[in-house]
Amino acid sequence: MTLKLKPLAATLIAGGVLASTAGAFSLRPAWFKGEDRKVAAATVAPSTTAAAPSTTAAAAVVPAAPVPMAAPNVPNYRAIVKQAGPAVVGVTVEGMQKASAEEGGMPPGMENDPFFQFFHGIPGFGQRGRDAPAVPFRGLGSGFIISADGQILTNAHVVRGAKDVTVKLSDRREFTAKVLGLDPATDIAVLKIDAKDLPVVRLGNPQQLEVGDPVLAIGSPFGLEQTATQGIVSAKGRSLPGDAVVPFIQTDAAVNPGNSGGPLFDGSGSVVGINAQIYSQSGGYMGLSFAIPIDVALKVKDQIVKTGKASHARLGVTVQELNQSLAQSFGLPKPDGALVANVAPRSAAAAAGLKTGDVITEVNGQPIGRSGELSSIIGMSAPGEKVKLKVWRDHAWRDIDAKLGTAEEPGKPIADADSAAPGGQLGLALRALTREERQLAKVDQGGLLVERAAGAAARAGIEPGDVLLAINGKPVQSPEEVRGVLQGKPKSVALLVQRDGEKIFVPVNLG
Repeated sequence: MTLKLKPLAATLIAGGVLASTAGAFSLRPAWFKGEDRKVAAATVAPSTTAAAPSTTAAAAVVPAAPVPMAAPNVPNYRAIVKQAGPAVVGVTVEGMQKASAEEGGMPPGMENDPFFQFFHGIPGFGQRGRDAPAVPFRGLGSGFIISADGQILTNAHVVRGAKDVTVKLSDRREFTAKVLGLDPATDIAVLKIDAKDLPVVRLGNPQQLEVGDPVLAIGSPFGLEQTATQGIVSAKGRSLPGDAVVPFIQTDAAVNPGNSGGPLFDGSGSVVGINAQIYSQSGGYMGLSFAIPIDVALKVKDQIVKTGKASHARLGVTVQELNQSLAQSFGLPKPDGALVANVAPRSAAAAAGLKTGDVITEVNGQPIGRSGELSSIIGMSAPGEKVKLKVWRDHAWRDIDAKLGTAEEPGKPIADADSAAPGGQLGLALRALTREERQLAKVDQGGLLVERAAGAAARAGIEPGDVLLAINGKPVQSPEEVRGVLQGKPKSVALLVQRDGEKIFVPVNLG
């Protein structure tokens, strides 16, 4: 029997196990409840050399030497587990969340939907869940110790929204953990426990991985602590729908709910990734696992430890993949590069002179094969950094210099109800949809989530949780495009809004 995958849409399920004291899984969609997703400045370029433990790690602990192969090209899995296993931890989270209006936390028909997100980062799928009562929840994930004084890496979705976080070591000691910070864009969180002389993992270099190399995962699938599974690297630099920043490592190592945040080791016993997501139509492992490269995680970790936040640069373009037909129509010999489908007004791309129809083929001399590679390079750059782009336009090459902007913090109001700025009377706080929200809303591209509504928009009936698709007939993909319409100080605007799967036009009087 052949499984047919949906184009551009692998089901991505990050592996956290959820349980609710209310009975079955209690889940609500993130796009029905605005969340504080603070993201602040990146200052370190992605590592191109072997990643080293943070300078904040205790100097007294020296990671063990690489584990020798049991035979030529055969990893000594027994030695890796014995050496690194004590540094792998279980993470338990507790808190309160709004119960879903639907039994089991899922809307009708979602039980077998391949896009069901099986992790703590989206605690539910009930319709208009903001009106439901809050109930206790409990979640499980994994993590690993990177410094002898108690720094731990895990996934942001494992701890997001948790009131209490507990870390359980392999020797069964338990510690209350403090969340130093988390970055939803890369799904990285840094925890800290009050302990000394802890075992630590050795950090490796994912740049040296090749497809076919052996890998080992250790974690707590379904709460089963210290579970080891092995496989190979299936692909590198995998760009997943909605995850524009992370160039994932794809493996076939068995990863299940509860493995989220656990380490992925190479054949020498060095951590090269953090297990974060799986493709599944059942909620369990189906042969496709995805890990965040450790160099990406360490860059984010350093920012979080220093400032409590992480930030990412923004170019301000919407890009799409090239195929052979598109490449030929633009006069390119092969479909390499990122096709610019839209340029956001007042963005870094607009200031640099990029145009719709441009094909970006290099960034700072680094070739761009697929559109996701551009998103990853820009997303892991520092705001304010200057980049040199090689662009194909009108059957000729151009070099374009751009100074990158800062990715907006989710939920930042574009126009408060009582603002004196032009268009301030609209009264909406908007942000781009995440991958999970886009899948739940069944929005293929564009659209902005309404996080708050006040003033004229609220009086017209716009509600938090609505998805704004267009303003005055113009599709919107960024808050800047809404601002652009409001700069003309119109007396009224027509908003195309999607709510509960239905699209409606809502007139808003701004006079």
